Amino acid sequence: MKNKIGTKEKPLVLETPPLSSEYTMYVDEKDDKEVLVCTVGKTFALYDYRCLTDLHVMLKKHGDWMEPGSADEQKTAKEGTMEARGRSEKKSCWRLV
Repeated sequence: MKNKIGTKEKPLVLETPPLSSEYTMYVDEKDDKEVLVCTVGKTFALYDYRCLTDLHVMLKKHGDWMEPGSADEQKTAKEGTMEARGRSEKKSCWRLV
């Protein structure tokens, strides 16, 4: 899985849901923890690599599909979406920075 996500030298290139811009993801280490690094333009965010396991479990509970969500970060994520779970202070260990 990690190799498919990419490395700092060769990150995985993805597109935003409306297909309007690209962003990259790769696996790295920070403070002895595996992290996913997401870069959009000059902005980057770090996510705990364990979020992939959490997402897998969550999807299994929802019959292997649930709405991803795609709200701007300044807006509230729609309830019941993967995005809402990822942003939840109570349930999420996903976002680090």
